[in-house]
Amino acid sequence: MSAPNDPAAVVDAFLAAMEAKDYAAAAPFVAEDCHYENMNAPGMVHVGPAGVVGFLEPFFAPIAKNEFHVLRRAVAGPVVFMERLDRHLFGSKWVELPVTGVFEVRDGKIVFYRDYFDAQVLTAQLAG
Repeated sequence: MSAPNDPAAVVDAFLAAMEAKDYAAAAPFVAEDCHYENMNAPGMVHVGPAGVVGFLEPFFAPIAKNEFHVLRRAVAGPVVFMERLDRHLFGSKWVELPVTGVFEVRDGKIVFYRDYFDAQVLTAQLAG
């Protein structure tokens, strides 16, 4: 099966693989020169599939299940803006994290990716 070239379809396929914690399926959607930045740690840029997966896999490791719900999406050429509600199952407790993601896609691969969220929303739910 060939990779999609439509920016929204590429991002959807990447997120579906990440939701399932299938990093081998997610990595091919990430360009070798992709720059990923989690805006809770601005300035820490993770490059390429190994950098993106290397950062996100440990974050998702304690999570039994993920659900990524897309609330709104805007596409402008190669750029995809996505407002999501990411749900994570830690043990028997679901937590919800509002996230805004910005992606840029070139030739069927993500070349730029940023996630914006308030980490205190997550930690407060885990503590409560």
